[in-house]
Amino acid sequence: MTQQHTIPFEKYHGTGNDFVVVDADHPVPNRPAFATAHCDRTTGVTDADSDTVGADGVLFLALESSYDPPRVVMTLVQPDGSVAAMCGNGARCAAAWARNRTGADVVMIDTPAGTRRAVLDDDEVTVEMGVPSFEPRDVPLARDDPLVEEDVEGLTVTAVNTGVPHAVAFVDDVDDVDLDVLAPPIRHADLFPRGTNVTVAAQADGGFRQRTFERGVEGETRSCGTGAVAVVAAAKRLGLAGDEEVRVSPPGGDLMIRVPEADEATLRGPVVRDFAGELETVPTPEP
Repeated sequence: MTQQHTIPFEKYHGTGNDFVVVDADHPVPNRPAFATAHCDRTTGVTDADSDTVGADGVLFLALESSYDPPRVVMTLVQPDGSVAAMCGNGARCAAAWARNRTGADVVMIDTPAGTRRAVLDDDEVTVEMGVPSFEPRDVPLARDDPLVEEDVEGLTVTAVNTGVPHAVAFVDDVDDVDLDVLAPPIRHADLFPRGTNVTVAAQADGGFRQRTFERGVEGETRSCGTGAVAVVAAAKRLGLAGDEEVRVSPPGGDLMIRVPEADEATLRGPVVRDFAGELETVPTPEP
């Protein structure tokens, strides 16, 4: 016999990067199984007015409102059941969720990659993303030298950690890249002992277009905040960008990125609350 339980949830997205958001006060006995079930793009979460099914991950959020500014402990469980150390758009959604409960315009977000400060202005959220690192131990890489503009499985890539690892390739046109074919061999290359996200970018209209194949989602997402920061960090390393704020445009909308020298990168963009409802937790055996 199994016993079914439901818990409340909300659905948020940042430029199309969408998440099931669950208050961590509500127990979920098997978070990986919960994420895998409800993020499925064929059978996962949806509602009558939504044009999407499933999600790019589940944000389990623990609000600590007694702090000033309030703090949120963020755990992102991805569709494959793994936990991501950092997610830029997820952090922006977490900040919006916290403001809806506290009214605060500044929120501190505790992630496995460190604490990030978020500032909210209407529907726009700016989050600090840490200092991007090309150091092999940080990416990490299975070698002692940084990976900058080298061939890996057919693409010329630069490896950078923006909270999670990214292999960034600059191309003439992102639409000409068959990401589903080219990305998996790079994502699983021996050079990346913990795997990597794979991001392609192209210069366009003073900024960059972006597409990202996300580790843990194991497919392309409509937006990736850590990937957008990785694009600008790699572009700056290669002399294609400076300290100014740069527009990066994944399929889901525009993000604004700043990567100052030896200081916190920032990610700015809109957040939308889509809908709310109840979801079944994964069935557990009765005692």
